[in-house]
Amino acid sequence: MKRSSTVSSSRRKSRKAHFGAASDKRRVIMSAPLSKELRAKYGVRSVPIRKDDVVKIVRGGKKASGKVTTCYRRKYIIHVEGVTRDKANHQTVDLGVHPSNVVITQLKLDKDRLALLARKKVESVNKGKIAV
Repeated sequence: MKRSSTVSSSRRKSRKAHFGAASDKRRVIMSAPLSKELRAKYGVRSVPIRKDDVVKIVRGGKKASGKVTTCYRRKYIIHVEGVTRDKANHQTVDLGVHPSNVVITQLKLDKDRLALLARKKVESVNKGKIAV
């Protein structure tokens, strides 16, 4: 059932919008949930992932934790320190992980990130959402 008259519910249009999204939209799509401790501390459920965040992979074959080394927006993946595989010629390559399959356990904070957290917390309070 269609909920909003301004947003298309067509699979074709949704896929086109997702895979043809600009980099600033991809940043928002590549958000990851915060751990329970961070969620309680900041009152925010998820934030866009960035390089140097510490994450824990919770879904998939390679469950591990480590620092984010790359955010590859074009492919919608991140690379996590220590999550690699060996190729036939004995080279190691980073494995891509989708941000929805990780939990952020430690944030790399700067003034812009703190402002984003404060802004998101106020928005969730104003909407009546329970962030915790």
